[in-house]
Amino acid sequence: MRLSVILFVPLLWLAACAVGPDYRRPAMQLPERFSEAGSEWRAARPGEFQVPERWWSVFADPELDRLEALVVVDNQTLKAAEARYRAARAAVDSAAAARLPVVTGKADATRSRSAGVTANSVGLMASASWEIDLWGRVRRSVEGARARAESSADDLAAARLSTQALLAQTWFELRAAGEQRRLLERTLAADARFLGLTRDRYAAGVASALDIAQAETQLGSVRTQLSEVELQQAQLAHALAALLGGTDAQATGLAPLPPVPRTPALLPSTWLEQRPDIASAERLAAAANAQIGLAQTAFYPLLDLGASAGSRAGTLGRLFDAPNLLWSVGPSLAMTLFDGGARSAAVAQARAGYDEAVATYRQTVLTAFQEVQDNLAAARLLQREADEQAQALAAARRARRIAEDQYRAGTVSSLNVITAQTAELAAERSAVDIHGRRLAAAVQLLKNAGGRTGPPAE
Repeated sequence: MRLSVILFVPLLWLAACAVGPDYRRPAMQLPERFSEAGSEWRAARPGEFQVPERWWSVFADPELDRLEALVVVDNQTLKAAEARYRAARAAVDSAAAARLPVVTGKADATRSRSAGVTANSVGLMASASWEIDLWGRVRRSVEGARARAESSADDLAAARLSTQALLAQTWFELRAAGEQRRLLERTLAADARFLGLTRDRYAAGVASALDIAQAETQLGSVRTQLSEVELQQAQLAHALAALLGGTDAQATGLAPLPPVPRTPALLPSTWLEQRPDIASAERLAAAANAQIGLAQTAFYPLLDLGASAGSRAGTLGRLFDAPNLLWSVGPSLAMTLFDGGARSAAVAQARAGYDEAVATYRQTVLTAFQEVQDNLAAARLLQREADEQAQALAAARRARRIAEDQYRAGTVSSLNVITAQTAELAAERSAVDIHGRRLAAAVQLLKNAGGRTGPPAE
């Protein structure tokens, strides 16, 4: 007994060890500030925060709220990501099961004849095998599986955030197309009235056939633009339906674009802690680190404790008689003595995989940093562009009214009016386009900041 205790204590000490490097979050060298925001950078702690729900509510759009509620239920991409997460969780349970003994049972019955003698045999056996995790092979397997499951959970959150952002962008593009359509329909009606006026003037002898041809050309051009916008509406409606798992979306009669919500001029860099893609990449680095230790355990012997018990007899009634009972118990030690360098190659492969995961993690952080700076710049510059376009549109409307008054007075030709109308339509369409781009930029800013709509949690 004392000898068993003496041998068992070192085994417990070894079982508390794990071969391979312990994981440390990869270090990052980043700019100290967002160039657009002026706030200081702080190293991210992935998983510390959750992506807030309903970040799109800043747009105050009830229909968008309804669609966002549908997309998390019906979108097939999210269903696939959720299934991958469940599979990753099951992989953790599978790896953790190796911590416990494996117990098997067997029952058999045979009838045989040899040398003219017929014999019956029945048997009942149970066996158990338990790997003593001396070098941390099981623990590294569980560690890697758990890190991959955490990465899969972050991937699910990233897929949800991306799908919600794509839905919001598609919805605003659809509404912008609806606004462009209404604008073109109003322009078409105005051009039709102008064509009627030109024909009346031609009948009165104060306009030429050239004036009529120019007015008809303008009318045809607007009709062509209207057909193009209708095609864009149809395609956006189809894209929206695909996002919603096949649910049809109304493509006509849409309300005007909502106001652009106020976006932060100063954005704390801690908002990047909300990005699930960063957390996912960091967890994959942890999984790759565990794989190094797992590969190194192949250089050490594998210790199994095995036990079996059962009985074998000629008849079922004598199966449990004492003389027919049998059992065995004892450890086994196995180790690969020569493998042609396969284990060393596996370790080198694991180290290369870790280096790749670390580089991917660092690039993910750098890309996130760039995206937020891009979005901050877009929000600021598109605001300036919208203000400048509003002034250009006001000037185009004044020019069109002056040209129409002068045409009625007979001081200019119809070409002046058509030129002014074309400029006004282009300015109006540009204003709608900039408004839509500002909404899209706001969506991207919230998405790239991890879905944050308020100050980061302390």
